[in-house]
Amino acid sequence: MVRRHLPAPVVLALAGCLVAGGVAVSLDRSVDRPDEGVAAAAVSDRKVDLERYDAAGQWRTGKVRGTRVTADGELAFDRGFRTTRLAGRTYDTARWTSPWVAPGFSYTELVASWSARTPGSSWIELRVRGRSAAGKVTSWDSLARWAAKDGVLRRASGGAQTDDGTTLATDTWRTAGLASYQLRVEVHRQRGKRAVPRLDLATVMTSALPRTAGPTSQPGVARGVELAVPRYSQMIHTGHFPQWGGGGEAWCSPTSTSMVLGYYRRLPSAASYAWVPRGHADPWVDAAARATYDYAYRGTGNWPFTTAYAARQAGKAFVTRLRDLREAEVLVKAGIPPVLSIAFQRGQLSGAPISSSKGHLLVVVGFTSKGDVIVNDPAAPTNATVRRVYQRAQLEKAWLEASGGTAYVIHDAAHPLPKAPAGNW
Repeated sequence: MVRRHLPAPVVLALAGCLVAGGVAVSLDRSVDRPDEGVAAAAVSDRKVDLERYDAAGQWRTGKVRGTRVTADGELAFDRGFRTTRLAGRTYDTARWTSPWVAPGFSYTELVASWSARTPGSSWIELRVRGRSAAGKVTSWDSLARWAAKDGVLRRASGGAQTDDGTTLATDTWRTAGLASYQLRVEVHRQRGKRAVPRLDLATVMTSALPRTAGPTSQPGVARGVELAVPRYSQMIHTGHFPQWGGGGEAWCSPTSTSMVLGYYRRLPSAASYAWVPRGHADPWVDAAARATYDYAYRGTGNWPFTTAYAARQAGKAFVTRLRDLREAEVLVKAGIPPVLSIAFQRGQLSGAPISSSKGHLLVVVGFTSKGDVIVNDPAAPTNATVRRVYQRAQLEKAWLEASGGTAYVIHDAAHPLPKAPAGNW
């Protein structure tokens, strides 16, 4: 499972945790600091926008057809306007379509996230289309078919759909540069059932990014802050449930997410993972892997599938991109530990428990007084060795150049989002 950040049109392939063995050495070093004006200019080159729908007024800017906006700010199934067949069942289908949204720059990548409840056999599908500055409109592309459970629908990302200059790489919609977009959510309820599927959040992140990270950011507001995030190793799950990735090197995303949920005390109930055999350590990680597995991608590294699971547990979660570690510090200062998507080669991340990775996720839990990054790295061989300190320059480069600064932002009601520095959360 690999994600690499490449020049425009930016190419991000599939994410995950392909890792190779290495020796763990924990370091706490200061890094050379660039001129702050140069660093600020580099940040301004990183174009990121996040549009969110999680209140009645926001949902009402779109067009409903068979859906309704509830008084408490959710988008709910109301009645079907057509039918859909899936796995021998007939579903009544309703939908919501956003207005055209222009982020203010020519975006080359788009990632949508959501938080939804899909009771019974219900499910949702998300689609997107774009429009160029000249007014040319693309076709609707399917981003994902998703349900919280895997009993009826096997949640899956859409195919590449390379018909009109755009393509889907698992969860990332790539373009050569478009000016605006529309998001469409289709909600499906099995005919004759009364369950009401609904969404309480949808977000769309768009970005246009340079290839390189630029100068290392100056330490910010979270120097000396460390959050009490529990420590879980993905490696102790090696060989678990091959049908959901097999644990070990493949489970960095569900393991990182479980650490954040544990921090909020919002791990799933024991009853929800009673199917995990006795003797499996940290069985909630196995549960997270099953709940985030993408049957098309064949892995647990689908970014919005992971945040959709986390949102059901914690309250809110979405995928965005941060411009540098100073923005991550704003979240940590607010008590929100972000999950970062990184990649690195041998010698590029001192103190890592693995020598290299083509795609990996870890949790930022704090910063040293010098501004270096305290992480919970699930690639460590044991829970006791998960905490690491990485050089700021090395981690920032491994993050910005591999995934464009991609982060899971997961939070509960007790930890509201701080004011966004530049509109990306």
